[in-house]
Amino acid sequence: MTDKATILQQVREYHERKSGADFVPGETPIPASGAALDADDRVALVEAALEMRIAAGPASRRFEREFSRMFGLRKAHLTNSGSSANLLALSALTSPQREDARLVPGDEVITVAAGFPTTVNPIIHNGLIPVFTDIELGTYNTTPDRVAAAIGPRTKAIMMAHSLGNPFAATEIAEIAQQHGLLLIEDNCDAVGSTYQGRLTGTFGDMATVSFYPAHHITMGEGGCVLTDDLALARIVESLRDWGRDCWCEPGEDNRCFKRFDQQLGDLPHGYDHKYIFSHVGYNLKSTDLQAALGVTQLGRIDEFGAVRRSHWQRMRHALDGLPGLLLPEPTPGGDPSWFGFVLTVLPEAPYTRRELVTFLENRRIATRRFFGGNLTRHPAYFDREYRVSEELTNSDIVTEHTFWVGVYPGLTEEMIDYTIESIREFVLKNS
Repeated sequence: MTDKATILQQVREYHERKSGADFVPGETPIPASGAALDADDRVALVEAALEMRIAAGPASRRFEREFSRMFGLRKAHLTNSGSSANLLALSALTSPQREDARLVPGDEVITVAAGFPTTVNPIIHNGLIPVFTDIELGTYNTTPDRVAAAIGPRTKAIMMAHSLGNPFAATEIAEIAQQHGLLLIEDNCDAVGSTYQGRLTGTFGDMATVSFYPAHHITMGEGGCVLTDDLALARIVESLRDWGRDCWCEPGEDNRCFKRFDQQLGDLPHGYDHKYIFSHVGYNLKSTDLQAALGVTQLGRIDEFGAVRRSHWQRMRHALDGLPGLLLPEPTPGGDPSWFGFVLTVLPEAPYTRRELVTFLENRRIATRRFFGGNLTRHPAYFDREYRVSEELTNSDIVTEHTFWVGVYPGLTEEMIDYTIESIREFVLKNS
């Protein structure tokens, strides 16, 4: 009989045999994003499978402890995706347990018009009103003055993302939120490891969310997380994630409160089993130990991954500087981004178009991506939804028409980055 140690050693050897082929310019695909997985990741995933840890368990609890410690926050709750994390974080603000502080239908949440829809969708799902601000070209974030100008009498919260890993002005926006009694949710899905004024993004707001989809800074395949220093909000997030139940026992655990059969809640009879008392209209958005086992090994490489992302981005920024017709990205002043991608805007007056440049790159197997949804108010999903626009969305429209990005993730080699640079330079200089 083969023991587990032998199997895992064979898995490690299998991984080493599957090393990638040599890069062939124009033939080998250069993805815009992807996971960087090593032998430790493969072994951790297989070991969890061998142990049949198919629900949340010890790896999940370990990851939550270590991830919250990284941010210096008290609680992290794993979930099945970053989109679910956004839904849980925003929904927690509407909990009846928050009493007079809860958000109610018709309240407003300030966000940005240009971005990924799952930052905005939870606002709509909860009957709240998104208030769309414009962004700044170059940093692709909104600005504190835009946020301040968007505040109205029913504004209760701010929820926005650090765009492509580039921090928004988090200190200033958090101060605006505090001055006006607003709650702040940081969508940190694209920015794990980024800092603003020396402080990690995800630590400025009342809550932060993270995604572990393969495109992001570390991966669990699928997965996400809600982080907070507020224990009351953390408890609500956990309840909403776990079917809405009032009980906080871990799976397989009973009676941690020592009052499992000695409580009276709602109109239920005294002593009703606490494991089946529901205090929220919740979901089942949990993750599994298979995911968490992978996340634990990935977690130890965050600094390494961030260094590669920064190096690739800086290599591209230096080499493309001064090319005619292109607006190059800039970090937010005070920010040190762990970049998600390298974003380019083809200026409207350029002698070539975004589409022409993108077609040229794609024909060379260099993957490109749009600036997510661009101006979301132009999408059919939002035509019959209530929202408020706080200003002209001029720059959001520009990125919808003229902006795209290419990859800088750690799975790319310097050779791949250099080929991307050479291809952009060749096209621009030939067409200018």
